[in-house]
This record gives sequence, structure tokens and C-alpha cells, in this order.
Amino acid sequence: MAKENSFDIVSKTDYAEITNALNQTNKEISQRFDFKGSKAKVELQDKDLMLSAEDDTRLRNMNDILQGKILKRGISLKALDYQKIEPAAGGTVRQLVKIQQGIPIEKAKEVVKFIKDAKLKVQASIQGETVRISGKDRDTLQDVIAKLKAKDFGIDMTFDNYRSN
Repeated sequence: MAKENSFDIVSKTDYAEITNALNQTNKEISQRFDFKGSKAKVELQDKDLMLSAEDDTRLRNMNDILQGKILKRGISLKALDYQKIEPAAGGTVRQLVKIQQGIPIEKAKEVVKFIKDAKLKVQASIQGETVRISGKDRDTLQDVIAKLKAKDFGIDMTFDNYRSN
């Protein structure tokens, strides 16, 4: 009987690391001279981040600090989906940053199409918010991983659950 090998393509963001990066950002903002007396802050709302500041410049500076802290914690910036900057109460501006959990169905279809167009002897299937790749040859699965890493889909992808039966 032929052996079947498989792996999953997932997108998971560790909320504990996001919270740590958020706390470090708020602490640095409270200590920086250019933010003295500012109402700038980053908050976790449900599963998303809300950045708020007095003006666009402070918002961008705060975003740079946040991105640095997130990168230091090993989280890809592709996991962040920035919404447009909108005015808020009291003459401030705010920006919602959605945190990606799972692969959106449109991106999953794009990944499956890319794998099928590569003409490798593997099967790709969408299973909820993950994409499972299975095939008989381990080397072919390694080729698929290499091709997926080389192409930018605009999402954070992790390869896990590698199995050999």
C-alpha cells in the first residue's frame, strides 16, 4: 500500500505575543519625548487593534513602534490588515488594524489554484481556514512548500502538521 504524506497551510497569530507587543508599545509611547502629553494609545478591541492619536503623524510614528515590537516577537507583519484612518472624537484620529486568523476563502482558492497550475503530483483541499496538501512523495511536498514560500500571497502562511502515514 502506498504511503500518503500531507501537511497543512495555516495562518495563526499568537494573541499573547500581540498583547505583549501592545503593552511594550504603550510603555514606549508614555516615555518618549515626542509623545509627551499625548493621548496616543494602542488598544485591543475584541480580536483587533485600535490605534488612536491626535494627528496622522503621531499615528504613523506609533504604528512604526508597534510594527517594530511585533517583529521582535516573531509575528509577520502580513498578519496585520490596516483599515483606513478615520477621524474620532475630540479632534483625534484612529485606525483599526485587523489581525489575521485563518486563511480567507479567496486566498485559499488562490493557493489551491497556484498549486494545481504548478502541475505537481499532489492534491490540495480547503478545509475550513486551512489548506491541506497531500501526496505520495515527500520531496514533492517539499517542492510545494518551496514554491509557496517563493510566491507572495499577501497573507501570513505557516506550514505545520506534517505527516507521513
